[in-house]
Amino acid sequence: MNTETGKTALITGASSGIGQELAKLFAQDGYNLVLVARSDDKLERLGEVFKNNYGTQQITVIGKDLSTEDAAQDVYNQVKAKGITVDVLVNDAGVGLYGLFATDTDWEREKAMIHLNVLTLTQMTKLFLYDMLARDSGKILNLASLLSIAPSPLMAVYAGTKAYVYNFTQSLINELKDTNVTITALLPNATDTDFFNKAGAENAKVTDEVQDPVMVAKAGYDALMAGKHKVVPGGLKNKSYEILSYVAPQEAVASMMRSKMEQKPDAEEESSSIAWEIGIGIAVVAGIALGLAYAKSNAIDRARYRYKAKSLTDTISDTLSSVADNVVHSVIDAYKTTKGKAEKVRNQAEEELEEAEAVA
Repeated sequence: MNTETGKTALITGASSGIGQELAKLFAQDGYNLVLVARSDDKLERLGEVFKNNYGTQQITVIGKDLSTEDAAQDVYNQVKAKGITVDVLVNDAGVGLYGLFATDTDWEREKAMIHLNVLTLTQMTKLFLYDMLARDSGKILNLASLLSIAPSPLMAVYAGTKAYVYNFTQSLINELKDTNVTITALLPNATDTDFFNKAGAENAKVTDEVQDPVMVAKAGYDALMAGKHKVVPGGLKNKSYEILSYVAPQEAVASMMRSKMEQKPDAEEESSSIAWEIGIGIAVVAGIALGLAYAKSNAIDRARYRYKAKSLTDTISDTLSSVADNVVHSVIDAYKTTKGKAEKVRNQAEEELEEAEAVA
């Protein structure tokens, strides 16, 4: 393409996975590159490929463990010393860790993960964003995750770091709204990279439904170039996960995510998990439809809608209770909580219905 010759993109985590695919897209589009990762050798080989295939004019390789203290400052200093102006910053580097937080995971690895996923990303953004604002020009892409908007048992610290990345990014979007600098959050679902092997989650159920990193990178690249605030790659399925994370009870979302993160189930357990997700989806769709009708109704009809809503809640709860026999105890607890709240709603709805009919 060579549409942006002369501009430079800095990509962390560029030696593999989504970061490598993003670097390829920038190379195809004529950008000079600053590639940052632990492995100098991999980056050098990748740089040669880009020069031969896309005619990339300038490729700078920085081998750096970004989980170490002041790694971001060192990268920035090296870039400035070479006289390079970074027009696009891609904070892709990140790691995960699998297991129960209290008993399975190692604190030193978690500390390094927090440093890489949070501290380094934040410092990289601060350093390069300052220069972008001085020029009133630039773009930043931060790799968040669908887990950034959902609780994720068995990867609790990783999900927490990605929640930080997402909220940090959305906050900066507001701060930058009157400038020509844009920042975008990329929220992919599980992706076919070496991430799960490095995290110790290679046998997790979610690895059976990973996405193509080429597709994820292209979605992120297009959103970045368009100045969008966020992008969730992968079509309707992943959009539905995003919606569920916003509207479903957090206990239910946590249970669903745990079922995905646990070790691969047998056929019977997998069937139960699918039924649970379908049940949540039905509840969301029914709730939206009922809410629209409720908003357009008069006082008497609203009382009737509340009564019907209670009946619908009971029906869904009864359906989910049969599914819950084969899922984790936390799902059963969430169901009981919902059932208790539904009883209160029914009693209130019945009282309002009687009062409304008496007035009529």
